[in-house]
Amino acid sequence: MRSRSLLASFGYALQGIRYALRTQRNMRIHAAAAVVVITAAVLLHLSWLRWVLLLIAITLVMALELVNTALESVVDLASPKVHPLAKAAKDTAAGAVLLAAVFAVLVGLIVFYHPLMDLLGWSG
Repeated sequence: MRSRSLLASFGYALQGIRYALRTQRNMRIHAAAAVVVITAAVLLHLSWLRWVLLLIAITLVMALELVNTALESVVDLASPKVHPLAKAAKDTAAGAVLLAAVFAVLVGLIVFYHPLMDLLGWSG
């Protein structure tokens, strides 16, 4: 079914995000982590560049989690029984999310290191 308007398309996209937040534990974990990171960034008055790096990392993780959720749903629909290719598809998509999450943690460590050291008075 094609959407009749651009506004309807945005509505469908928001429904997908809500679905993932409601049904996927990892999406809720990523969303909670994003709130913590954004709150810390606000409190530490990070530079625009640091903000951009954090937002790219957050967006990458959450977008891949959405893709992973979509792929898992399609695989479950197409292959209700356990199949090695279905497992490979799901595992590979989950691996993409894991890779992005590790990247996001590394970005967070780099972005927050100096501001936190300065806050704690450990900057030397």
